[in-house]
Amino acid sequence: MDLAPRRVALETLLDVSRGGAYASLALDKRLSQAAFGARDRAFATRLVYGTLENRLTLDWRIDQCLQGNKDIEQTVREILRMGAYQLFYMDRVPDMAAVDESVSLTRAMGFEPLTGLTNAVLRGMLRGRDGVVWPKPQDDPELYLSVMFSAPRELARLLMDAYGEHGALEILRYRPRERFIAVRANGLRCDVERLSALLREEGFRIEPGLAPGTLRVYGAGDLTRLRAFQNGLFTIQGESSVLAARATGAGPGQTVLDACAAPGGKTAVMSEMMRDTGRVYAWDTHAHRVELIRGTANRLKLENVRPAVRDASAPRSELAMTLDAALVDAPCSGTGVMLEKPDVKYRVSREGVESLRATQAAILDAVAPMVKPGGALVYSTCSVLPQENEEQVRAFLDRHPEYEAERLGEELPAPLREHEGDCGLQLLAHRDGIDGFYLCRMRRRRA
Repeated sequence: MDLAPRRVALETLLDVSRGGAYASLALDKRLSQAAFGARDRAFATRLVYGTLENRLTLDWRIDQCLQGNKDIEQTVREILRMGAYQLFYMDRVPDMAAVDESVSLTRAMGFEPLTGLTNAVLRGMLRGRDGVVWPKPQDDPELYLSVMFSAPRELARLLMDAYGEHGALEILRYRPRERFIAVRANGLRCDVERLSALLREEGFRIEPGLAPGTLRVYGAGDLTRLRAFQNGLFTIQGESSVLAARATGAGPGQTVLDACAAPGGKTAVMSEMMRDTGRVYAWDTHAHRVELIRGTANRLKLENVRPAVRDASAPRSELAMTLDAALVDAPCSGTGVMLEKPDVKYRVSREGVESLRATQAAILDAVAPMVKPGGALVYSTCSVLPQENEEQVRAFLDRHPEYEAERLGEELPAPLREHEGDCGLQLLAHRDGIDGFYLCRMRRRRA
């Protein structure tokens, strides 16, 4: 393994830590510029996501070896994190290779005077791997969760407030035994049996997903390269997301809205439920994201989708009582998808959650008048925080007595039904095996 994949990983991590970039977008951009084979792409990807996922745990090890000199240049800090991740989490990387390549990377990035520091810290961690003094839960449970599961203290506190110490620990420590990619068959062009056969022909191991029409694909690389994907026979979509879209009950000939639609997966579910009839309005606030919706609809060959740049929080009296159903998959903290997007953890703050709650409420209040009496309004987030979920819905129902929460019941996969309350369903990755997600269907009972 040469230095290039490590350098791409490093530059991606710096994009995140210095520039506030989203890891997935930054990595995709860096990899698209590098002429890597599959092995190097996979190595760089694992290095980025693994280092991010364990950042605070790695820092705890590093700082004990720095002996009080914790204020080091950010580039070197990221190199040390990457080196430590290779030492303690990547069995196939020899220890000395991890050390030597980290020293070479420090030199290549223009920090020759700090190569000795890199070498000393990583070798020190190797010598003292069994002597690390870790926080104890009985002394400071918040610090324990933060360090042992690499969650900022504020996130740990938010989860403890919501789920208690044990519940927060269960959420933060969960790592699936094996990762998979969820895909959904385009119901207008391919059934799940045919898609299963096509994926098996490609050599993938698959199993049925929880959501109707979905499969779990193991050992997959870039599924977008497959002809079946390019021909619109399936889309890559989390099972929780599919369940939220299906909860609208969209049917042929209806008019529905996906208020926060990009990149268009849930829009596609509703379009297919409607047999490509009627109309699906698909809104997003940014033009480039609306192009993603349009691209999804075009690839899946869906004709009833109407993408548009719209701010869903802006009231639109001309659409009053025109919709059979609306889906508000609102901007949220993303705390339910931290496994797939580990950089999300470091963006969560109490103030940020409060700001998101205000945005979520504004969108709900703007969309609510657009739904016909008898129509459905589905609210969902990829969050596990009750402030954004059940508490948000209860506050909405207090403001809008014309709506009532409605149980999905038999519409849910059997393993999930017992977890639905009278005000929605909170999905938890460690319990349910799919993305952390919240969804609630509300029915408009009167004008």
